[in-house]
Amino acid sequence: MCGIIGYTGVNNALPFLLSGLERLEYRGYDSAGVYVHTDDDKDVLVKSKGRVKDLEDKVEKEAEHISGKSGIAHTRWATHGAPSVENAHPHVSADGRFYLVHNGVIENYLQLKSEYLSDVAFKSQTDTEVAVQLVGKFSDQGMDTLSAFRKMISLLDENSAYAFLMMDAEDPDLLYTAKSKSPLLVGVSKDANVVTSDASAVLKLTKDFIELHDGEIAVVSKTDVSLYDAEGNKFTREPFHLNIDPAAADKGAYPFFMLKEIDEQASVARKLIQHYFDNDLPKIDTNILDAIKKSDRIYIIAAGTSYHAGLIGRRFFEKWAGIPTEVHVASEFAYDQPLLPKKPFFIFISQSGETA
Repeated sequence: MCGIIGYTGVNNALPFLLSGLERLEYRGYDSAGVYVHTDDDKDVLVKSKGRVKDLEDKVEKEAEHISGKSGIAHTRWATHGAPSVENAHPHVSADGRFYLVHNGVIENYLQLKSEYLSDVAFKSQTDTEVAVQLVGKFSDQGMDTLSAFRKMISLLDENSAYAFLMMDAEDPDLLYTAKSKSPLLVGVSKDANVVTSDASAVLKLTKDFIELHDGEIAVVSKTDVSLYDAEGNKFTREPFHLNIDPAAADKGAYPFFMLKEIDEQASVARKLIQHYFDNDLPKIDTNILDAIKKSDRIYIIAAGTSYHAGLIGRRFFEKWAGIPTEVHVASEFAYDQPLLPKKPFFIFISQSGETA
């Protein structure tokens, strides 16, 4: 349930990064951090255990007046290493040059740590620090930043999941980002380009986004986005426009997102009915209906609240479709899959990193 946000542009990055983290609070987290390269060529890193408000209070005490046109920030939900300031992101390479945030899990991090980084003094217990230390190691060996970033990614095993966002303090106008099995978007606008794991965090700046596919890398400047495929070939992809009201992703007058979402249930139900029904008849893609009819078992894969929705959905699928239906927790399904029939039909309900 971690959150990523990055900014490079013409305005001060810090207020944008902190407000973006506030909009990611609904995802749940145990710590947060922010890094900004300042206009007077300094590196400011502030991390805090607890809420984004705790981070904001710490920034106000330690770095209230910093101004810089680029930076990255993160909210963390602990996987490797307990919730702590040391384990919070961003993590920094041993030479202090590279700063990196990460969503996902690097499955072979212990192997990489032993094979490549036995001489590095680690400051955290996270798999993420292994990634940034590898970039620093390869840079020291003479690689340029993009090559070092790509080399690090190439060493991750196929079961790893990642959304990376990295900055090089020697070239701070650029954001290096890549993803596999974990969501990440590049937002584009006239005055800045941004990177985020959730579009809702940046809707007040832009509604135009470039989607990254698994294995792809983007190098983002304040005026341009360079895309590379898994083999390192450069390509282009047009942005898509997200037609959504920024207020829908904001807490507004509510103290908590949960209260807001409870009150919005009636209006959300009305919108769903308007979209999916026509004169009381459901509008569902015939390809989906045909696939369900041909299946001999339905599997709903979800996590958290989505899992509970799946449990309710199971009753209706069995009642209306007459097909046996199972619901599985996504994080467990990845490691303990049932014996599948010849014609399974899968439904993935994604609201979380576990489902991804």
